[in-house]
Amino acid sequence: MNCLTGIEKVIYGVDDMQQASQFFSDWGLNLVKDETDIKVLETLEKSQIILRKTADPQLPKAIEVGPTVREVIWGVTNQTALHSFVDKISSSVDITWGDDGIARCTDPNGLSIGFQVTKCQKANVKGTPCNTYDQPLRVDLPAPVYDRATPIRIAHVVFFVEDLEAHQRFYIDLLGFNITDAYPNRGFFSRCVEEGTHHNLFLLKVPNRKKGINHVSFLLRDIYEVVGGGLHFSGCKWDTLIGPGRHPISSAFFWYFQCPGGGQVEYYSDEDYLTRDWKPRLNLDPTPENYAEWGVLGGLDSETRRQKTS
Repeated sequence: MNCLTGIEKVIYGVDDMQQASQFFSDWGLNLVKDETDIKVLETLEKSQIILRKTADPQLPKAIEVGPTVREVIWGVTNQTALHSFVDKISSSVDITWGDDGIARCTDPNGLSIGFQVTKCQKANVKGTPCNTYDQPLRVDLPAPVYDRATPIRIAHVVFFVEDLEAHQRFYIDLLGFNITDAYPNRGFFSRCVEEGTHHNLFLLKVPNRKKGINHVSFLLRDIYEVVGGGLHFSGCKWDTLIGPGRHPISSAFFWYFQCPGGGQVEYYSDEDYLTRDWKPRLNLDPTPENYAEWGVLGGLDSETRRQKTS
């Protein structure tokens, strides 16, 4: 069932539509629909963030109190593949087809998820490589300094769950996601594609933490855009959780910010690129140093370019 392409849409229920819209505009997304009851913002590849009021009856049921992600829509290669995919899973899960052409069900968290023919398209952008001792890939060309970020795609979502085993049966056994890496009895990274990103989905079980959104992640061109984008966004007076920093698990450079839609959002770049030959690491230790090899708590000041002191 390797017909999934990635994340098409993430739908939030928010308390303050104007604040959330400004947040994602400052984040670097393009506002393509601006109405009182709905706002739609796009990445360069046309994956979408959709905002509605928390109490909007058109939203699926929330899995936690307050602003949060209410639905995730996944892309499928074409219409034939979509119907074939839905037929294969429909004996195990209740499917509802919407007038928008999206087939929906709920995962074990109670989160609404959907599947549609992908509308995303390849972005005409190029990143800047790093030079290593043995591979000078950037020759006679200085690395860029970005004045802001323009996210390429919604790359992955991370949720807290209460029943990790049920989610593994649902996403891996039923939907056909591939496990990339795992913390035993604590969480697993998975990807809906066979070749490409390290993960599209990370599900995490933490003691005394109820189900809900952890973060939504956005791919940038290169590590230089992570820094430039983070500095700009910090200058817009949005709060850093941690970053910049680097994940040992995926090798990616990151910067996390608090999100008015719930949880956090992440800029990242330079993650591991995987193929079918990847051997999942299934006994990773869930230690702080495995989460972040290093990270700047509270972020950098956009004016001094130094770590924030208060």
